[in-house]
Amino acid sequence: MKVIFILIFLLLSSSSFSQKIPRLRLKKGRWIAELKLNNNDVLPFNMLVKKKGKSFDFSVINGSEIIPLESSVIINDSVHLMFPFFNSELVFHLDTKKSISGYWKNFNKGDNYKIHFTSQRKKTTRFSHAKKKTGDINVNGRWEVEFEPNTASSYPAVGVFKQEDGSSKVTGTFLTETGDYRFLAGNVIGDSVYLSCFDGSHAFLFKALRINDQLSGSFLSGTHWQSKWDAKPNETIELTSPNDLTYLEDSTSFRFDLKDIDGNPFSFPGSETNNKVVIIQLMGTWCPNCLDETVFYKGLYNAYHDQGLEIISIGYEAGDTFQEHSKSINRLKDKLELDFTFLVGGGARKDLASEHFYMLNKVISFPTSIYIGRDGKVKRIHTGFNGPGTGSYYSDYVKATTALVEYLLAH
Repeated sequence: MKVIFILIFLLLSSSSFSQKIPRLRLKKGRWIAELKLNNNDVLPFNMLVKKKGKSFDFSVINGSEIIPLESSVIINDSVHLMFPFFNSELVFHLDTKKSISGYWKNFNKGDNYKIHFTSQRKKTTRFSHAKKKTGDINVNGRWEVEFEPNTASSYPAVGVFKQEDGSSKVTGTFLTETGDYRFLAGNVIGDSVYLSCFDGSHAFLFKALRINDQLSGSFLSGTHWQSKWDAKPNETIELTSPNDLTYLEDSTSFRFDLKDIDGNPFSFPGSETNNKVVIIQLMGTWCPNCLDETVFYKGLYNAYHDQGLEIISIGYEAGDTFQEHSKSINRLKDKLELDFTFLVGGGARKDLASEHFYMLNKVISFPTSIYIGRDGKVKRIHTGFNGPGTGSYYSDYVKATTALVEYLLAH
C-alpha cells in the first residue's frame, strides 16, 4: 500500500500544466510584466494569456513578434514555462488572479543566472509610466548610432525607429555589423525614449534622453552588461557591407574536419557535397540572430534542395561537453523540423570557430555563412544576420540571397 500511495503522490505532484492551472483561476487577457535588472531599472514586456479548453496558453510579445511559451509542470506551487527555442524558462506563482511573481532563468548563463519578474493583468503601455497617449518628442526615422562611445570598444549601429506623429508608441531595432537587436518596442516619455526586448535569450533595455537633435543614453543586457550609446539623425547612414567583413585568405584550401551530432567524423569537401551549391552556417542555438537565419534557411533548403542546394550548420554551443552541445543542436533541429546537415563545432567561442576556419581572416560573429559554388570555390561570406525585425533590410537580404543561390545553382 505504501508503494501505491507513493506512486499516486508522485503522479499528482508532477501532473501536467493543463491539469493544474484551472485551479489557480488565472485571468486571461493582456498582461504587463517587468524584469528587475537592478535597483533602478526594470525591463517591461507584454504577455498574452489565453484560455484553451481546461488549460491556458502564454505568449510573450515584442512589437510584431509573438513567442508562444511551452506549457510545463507545476513544481510545488510554481508554474514553469519554457521558451520554445532557447534554454530558458519563466517560473512563477500566483499572488492573485491578476498578479504573478517569479523569475526568469537562463540556463545558458549558468544555474545561478536568475532575474526576478512580476506581472499584472492590465491594459497599459509597455512602459507603464508613459501615462500620456501622445509623445512629446519624435524619434521616427534612421539614426547614426555609436555604442560605447569614446572607448576602444566602441562600435557603430543604425537605429531604425517607427513612431507615428503624435503617438507615444515606438517600435524598431538597431542594426550592427554582427546582427540586429531584433524586435524592440517602447514609448517616448517627455524628452526621453525607452525601448525593450525580451525573447528568452535577449533581455534588452534601451533608454535615452533627446537633447536638441541627438539621443544619449544607456543599454542594459540582463544583469550582466551595461553600456552607453549616442545617436544623431542620419537618413543615409549605412554600415560596412556584411559581405566584406570576413574573407578568404587562402582561396585554395577551404576545408575542415568536424563531427556530426551523432559523433561521426565529417570532412569538407566530400562526396556528399560534390558538384553541389553549399551554404556553411556557423551558428549557435543560443543566438536569436542565428535562429532567424536558420528559419530563413529552412525555406531556402526546402525550395532548392532538389536542385542541388546543401546546407551544413555548425553549432558552437553553451555547455562543456560534446553531449551537451549535441543535445542543444538536436533540440533546435527537431523543433524546426530541419533536414539539412548539422555538425558540432564545440563551445560558444568565436576564437574556436576561427581556429577551425583558419583560412578565413577571422570569425567575428555568430552567425557567419559561407556560400560555395558547384566548383567548390567560396563565392561569398556573410557576417551576422539582420532578421525580420529590420523590415526592408531583411526583405532586401532575402531577395539578394535567393538570387545568389539561384545563380549558383544555374552555374
